[in-house]
Amino acid sequence: MKMFLKDALIYKDGNFLKQDLLLDNGHIIPSGAPTADGESAIPFLNNLFIFPGFVDVHVHLREPGFIMKETIESGTLASARGGYTTVCSMPNLNPPPDCMENLNLQLERIKATAHINVLPFGTITKGQMGEELADMDAMAPFVAGFSDDGRGVQSEELMLKAMEKAKSLNKIISAHCEDNSLLFGGYIHDGEYAKAHGHKGICSESEWRPIKRDIELAEKTGCKYHVCHISTKESVELIRKAKADGVDITCETAPHYLVMDDSNLKEDGRFKMNPPLRSPADREALIEGIKDGTIDMIATDHAPHTADEKSKGLAGSLMGVVGIETAFAVMYTKLVKTGVITLEKLIELMAINPRKRFNIPFDDSFTVWDLNTEFTVNPDEFLSKGRATPFKGEKLFGRCVLTALNGKTVYSID
Repeated sequence: MKMFLKDALIYKDGNFLKQDLLLDNGHIIPSGAPTADGESAIPFLNNLFIFPGFVDVHVHLREPGFIMKETIESGTLASARGGYTTVCSMPNLNPPPDCMENLNLQLERIKATAHINVLPFGTITKGQMGEELADMDAMAPFVAGFSDDGRGVQSEELMLKAMEKAKSLNKIISAHCEDNSLLFGGYIHDGEYAKAHGHKGICSESEWRPIKRDIELAEKTGCKYHVCHISTKESVELIRKAKADGVDITCETAPHYLVMDDSNLKEDGRFKMNPPLRSPADREALIEGIKDGTIDMIATDHAPHTADEKSKGLAGSLMGVVGIETAFAVMYTKLVKTGVITLEKLIELMAINPRKRFNIPFDDSFTVWDLNTEFTVNPDEFLSKGRATPFKGEKLFGRCVLTALNGKTVYSID
């Protein structure tokens, strides 16, 4: 596929440079306007942006075990449409990747069906049961890191052992921080909406208290520690202080936590995720964390479920929303166009910082975007099997025109 870009803005070393470019079968070629015979049919597009391929360090591809929700093929197609060329897949699967035998099932499917790079996480504990360590030694060469995502490691002693092991293997612990003793059956944030509508709430302490514990363990062990999907103001402050104290810690948050809070809730399963949408004050703290560098990256926590599983309202639906196809457009529309952060900062959060932290190579990948096109989010058009998004019906700017990986076009508009 060939495409000529006039006055394209290409991201290089933190800045945007304007160039005329020819895209030729997944390669970028500096070029003047095409004039040779046979090139007159090349699409001629103006003022597009070229970014490095995005990296999402928190994606649920659901295979093996839950292919009715998503497959590696469908999830990576959706990722490519969202501008992603690498995703890190979470391990709450069946069987969970807690040993090489189970991990190989996933690696084989990745090799056979993935459209982009997929780096799986191995589990921290066997079966994600929180009782004994998984076979971290054997899996280390093949995984992005170790996580029991979907479940917090409740035992301080076991988390200490996990961090010591991860330190010896030079791998990251990517922690889902949730204290089960503080949940009390809650399923949305313990805030104004829950009180007004008679819902059971999840307190903020259930997230920040395990983070506080783990920071102390990470400081003690020197382990590379990464916190998944932070959502509370206390979490931001704890991580900010830990960084100032020299702890080897990074964290992520997701687009929905940055632009929504519990005042946006509706009686619909597409607003139910874990952690939940928190208070306006929490959202504002997350924004400040993005701006000052406390929060290192944006990850989607793309978590598809079947339509039936998401049809039971806030109380009965499973937790998890999809977001891999809308993440950039949401962030660009809500944060960049409104002047909260720069476009350069957004690219750092979505493409540069994840690579640096998770030791992902800066490969020959890129994604091309038309930032002037407005569209309405229609889940029926998603390539993901998941349809539950809190952004349904939102008007957003930014359309992915093409995504390429190592000389191969993995997504392009029709």
